[in-house]
Amino acid sequence: MLGETIRLLIIVFGVLIVALSTAAGLIWLERRLLGLWQDRYGPNRVGPFGLLQVLADMIKVFAKEDWTPPFADAVVFVVAPAVIIVSVAMSFTIIPFAPGTAVVDLDIGVLFFLGMSSFGAYSVALAGWASDNKYSLLGGLRAAAQMISYEVFMGLSLMGVVMQAGSFNLSTIVEAQRNLWFCVPQILGLIVFAQAGVAETRRVPFDLPEAESELVAGYHSEYSGMKFGMFFVGEYLGITLISALMTTLFFGGWMGPVLPPIVWFSLKTLLLICVFVLLRASLPRLRFDQLMAYGWKVMLPLALLNLVVTGGILIATG
Repeated sequence: MLGETIRLLIIVFGVLIVALSTAAGLIWLERRLLGLWQDRYGPNRVGPFGLLQVLADMIKVFAKEDWTPPFADAVVFVVAPAVIIVSVAMSFTIIPFAPGTAVVDLDIGVLFFLGMSSFGAYSVALAGWASDNKYSLLGGLRAAAQMISYEVFMGLSLMGVVMQAGSFNLSTIVEAQRNLWFCVPQILGLIVFAQAGVAETRRVPFDLPEAESELVAGYHSEYSGMKFGMFFVGEYLGITLISALMTTLFFGGWMGPVLPPIVWFSLKTLLLICVFVLLRASLPRLRFDQLMAYGWKVMLPLALLNLVVTGGILIATG
C-alpha cells in the first residue's frame, strides 16, 4: 500500500514538473521555429542557441510590478489567471503516457477532459469582465463565445472515437488502436478536433480574443507581472495538452516499435506541437464573424457527418 502511494506521488509530481517544463521550453522552441520558417533570427543572444532566453523571460516577469488596477474587481481579477492553470493541469491527470502510467485511470476520461475544457472558459471571461476595461471585456466576450462554440464541435468529433473503442477510458482507446490508429478511420473527427483544439487554446488563426491590432491585448490588457505570466504559461500548457490528447485519441498514444512507450508518446506529442507553431508562422488571423460562421456552417456538419457515418458502419458490421 505504501509502495503504491509513493508510486502515485512520483507520477503526480513527475507529470506536473514535465508539463510545466515543457510549457517553459516551448517558449524557446516556438521562437526558434518561427525564426527558421520565417527566415529570420530566433533567440540567439542569451546562452548557447538562446537556450537561456526562457530564464531571462522568467526573471523579467518576476521583476515586473504585479499591479491590480484600482477600478478592477480585485478578487476575481486575481483568481481568473489561476483558473486556466488549474483546469489544464487537472486535464493532464487522465492522460496515459505509457501502459499503467497515468495519475488516474478514469472510465469517463473523455468526459472529464471536456468538462475541464469548459471550466477553462471561465478564466478568460472573468478576466475580461473583472478588468473593467472595454477592450478586455470585448476580448472576454469573444473568448467565451469562441470556446463555448468550439467545445460543441470538439465533443462531437470525439464521439466517433468513443464509438469505435467502446469506451470513454483513454487507456482503452489507445489499446483499441493496436491494429490501426484512429487517424485513418476517424480522419474527419481528427480534422474537426485539431481545429477545435487550436480555437480552444486561442492560437493563430483563431486568436481573436487577444487580437493586438483590434483589442490592444484582449482579456489580459490590464494584467502584468506574474498574473500575465500565468496566462502565458496556461496557453503553452494548453498547446501541450491538446497535442497529447491528439496523440492519445488518434495516433496510437504510446504505441510504436523498438523505442520505449514513453519515448513514442513524447515524439508524437512534440511533432504535433510543432504543427501548432507552423500554423502561427504561416496563417493570418480570421475576422470574428468568419470564425463563428466557419464553426457552425462547416465544422458542425463535418462532425455530425463523421458521427452518422461511423454509427452506420458500426451497425452494418455488427
